[in-house]
Amino acid sequence: MIGRIWRALVKTEEANNYTRHLQNDTFPRLSRILRFVSASILRKHTARGVEFIVLITWQSVDAIRQFAGETIDMAVVPQTARAMMVEYDTTVTHYEIAAPFPGPKERDG
Repeated sequence: MIGRIWRALVKTEEANNYTRHLQNDTFPRLSRILRFVSASILRKHTARGVEFIVLITWQSVDAIRQFAGETIDMAVVPQTARAMMVEYDTTVTHYEIAAPFPGPKERDG
C-alpha cells in the first residue's frame, strides 16, 4: 500500500468549508476509484491559519494515476479549494506503508 501525503494552510474562516469540500467532493470521487483504501484529514490551528495534512491510502501506483494523472507527485487542487487557502504544497509525498496494523474491528473480525 502507498500513503499519499499533502499539506495546505487554509484561511481560518474557511477551515470548516475546506473540510466539507474534502468530505463532499474529493473523498466521494476517490471512493469510486478501484484500489482506493482510505482518506484522513489532519488539522492544526496556527497563527497564520489552519494547517491541513491530507493522507490518502492506495493499494497501487496505478490507482493514484487514476486520481492524479501521469505525474503522480503533483498535487490535485481545484480552484474552489485554492480560493480558501493561504498557501499549499504543489507536490505530494508518497510513502510505502511498510507495516500496517489493523484496528480492533479488523483484528477481531
